[in-house]
Amino acid sequence: MRFSLHVDDDAGAQSSLTQAGGVEEPPGSNLHGGPAVAGGGRSTAAEADGGDTSISSPGASGAGIGTGASEEQAGGDEGGDGQAGGTAGGLEDVEAYHRPDAESVAEAVAEADDRLPDIGEASFGPPPALEAVIGTDDRVRISTTSVFPWRVHASLRITANDGSQWIGTGWFCGPHTLVTAGHCVFIKNSGVPNRDGWVRSMTVIPGRNGAQQPFGSVVSTNFRTVTGWSNGGSQEYDYGAIILPTNLGASTGWLGFGAYSDATLLASIANISGYPGDKPAGTQWYHARKVTSVAPRKVYYDVDTYGGQSGSAVYRVADGQRYAIAVHTYGGGTANSGTRITSGVYNNIVAWKA
Repeated sequence: MRFSLHVDDDAGAQSSLTQAGGVEEPPGSNLHGGPAVAGGGRSTAAEADGGDTSISSPGASGAGIGTGASEEQAGGDEGGDGQAGGTAGGLEDVEAYHRPDAESVAEAVAEADDRLPDIGEASFGPPPALEAVIGTDDRVRISTTSVFPWRVHASLRITANDGSQWIGTGWFCGPHTLVTAGHCVFIKNSGVPNRDGWVRSMTVIPGRNGAQQPFGSVVSTNFRTVTGWSNGGSQEYDYGAIILPTNLGASTGWLGFGAYSDATLLASIANISGYPGDKPAGTQWYHARKVTSVAPRKVYYDVDTYGGQSGSAVYRVADGQRYAIAVHTYGGGTANSGTRITSGVYNNIVAWKA
């Protein structure tokens, strides 16, 4: 698995993707392969300024890499005679305890998520939605979420500092790092006591498909954003990152990312896949349209999205590889928009995934 920061001709395992004009092949095709390269095109966008100063959540360590599993020597007493201390089927032998059916547990989690609001509402208030369906809703549900590239997108269950729970989306940029919206990790101007600031924790579920969690889930309390968002609440700096205590991304793969010129962006198709709150809980939905306009720190497109997709990757497909060009954050009547990956954003993502 390659960790290069710039495009190599042979970097990353090749996907069997077939695309037309930069649009992903519809679900049901044989999409597979390894991660895209971890870097992107050369930067010709605006240089970094003070708003891109990176900050970390309290007590955050570095990558925090670990196995995420307990360790115990093999062997030991199986307790087949029913004596205390034995095990059966991977459970402790506790009288009158019966393991709940795993599928029922997963369905209960999905039903609970059905009632959770979009994290954007915590900072910006209730709908009208921050992300919008524009015109006819022709989003497509992704059912093959366990294969690349769909498995790099993660459903987020977010617990704010006051204990309230919300939903969002993130995407892997490296083995232990996901990129997301700044308002997914740091809440601003909620007006609710003890809610503003860093979120308390986040459950990351990559490749989720409703009750199905093909890669399980992992909880993180280690986050990043920048002062342009945390101090000023500027939409132009609304991006952040989730640092996992495991290398789960080594199993899912990740998207490349790059800072591109206006001309390149305006010639690109904006692909977005994420977890909208208007669809069955924990289901992934895809849509794509051409980039309609750009600004120094924003990218605009008429891709259909909805609340819950805050933090989704806005990415282009080029030569069979996928490169994020923005982080989806906001909606509007005629266009949705994302925080553009400028040179400053690019440099922060490189540092956060190290």
